[in-house]
Amino acid sequence: MSAGSIKITILVDNTPGRAGLIAEHGLSVWIEAEGRRILFDTGQGKALRENAHQLGIRLDETDMVVLSHGHYDHTGGLAEMVRIAPRMRLVLHPDAVLSRYSLQTGRPPRSIGMPPESRSALEQIAREQRLIWATQPLSYTSCIGLSGPIPRQIPFEEDEAGGHFFLDPEGKRRDCLADDQALWIEAQEGMVICVGCCHAGLINTLTYIRQLSANSRILALIGGFHLLEADSSRLERTVEALSFLSPKVLIPCHCTGEQAIQRLRGAFGEGQVLVGYLGLTAQF
Repeated sequence: MSAGSIKITILVDNTPGRAGLIAEHGLSVWIEAEGRRILFDTGQGKALRENAHQLGIRLDETDMVVLSHGHYDHTGGLAEMVRIAPRMRLVLHPDAVLSRYSLQTGRPPRSIGMPPESRSALEQIAREQRLIWATQPLSYTSCIGLSGPIPRQIPFEEDEAGGHFFLDPEGKRRDCLADDQALWIEAQEGMVICVGCCHAGLINTLTYIRQLSANSRILALIGGFHLLEADSSRLERTVEALSFLSPKVLIPCHCTGEQAIQRLRGAFGEGQVLVGYLGLTAQF
């Protein structure tokens, strides 16, 4: 089976779009498919409501919020969503609530996990029995699926989570971001896949979703590809693997990085790689 019309709008992103919208470091994507309204990530929370209002999107009609992972720039708007859409359901992996830190040379430890207000909102959702833990792949409808935790199968993406993510401020416990997950929608021409940051690795993510779905074709991929700090070797291997997977449309944004975007456009063409930005709407 395949979904009918699919409409996706970027509500929060680093890259400014049309006038009147608020850019911030983070990601939130609004998905309309199969009569469902899904918010995939919530940004930091400062821009979500106003941007949705400016774009004519009714957040109060949200059926489900999906959190791709537990970083602040994807979970910060959860408390606002509880106020706006008190009946919506929430899907995330249990590890999304872990305390998390970024440690970089010459800088003090920085907390980058789910903000306290979002944690309180999550507890409220749990009390009201609207919380779904994504510890395995989930089917929301016959055409909409969630990956749950993504196996790390691709050798060149083994250290994808990055060298500066930790579960403690002392830097003793590495964070592999086991909570990282993606969402896909079955369309007639292939899958439309939404990713948050691809901490599990872009190719790991696509490979796993193709294993889960009966449809191995990729119509579109939208979100953060986490190639901002990728070296040239890693980038070339990613391009080579993507060429084999043959996605029809790529919409990189958030943490993809300008160098990676230009390399993707060089490999696949500007018509196939549409740079994501705040307010972009794509229909399939």
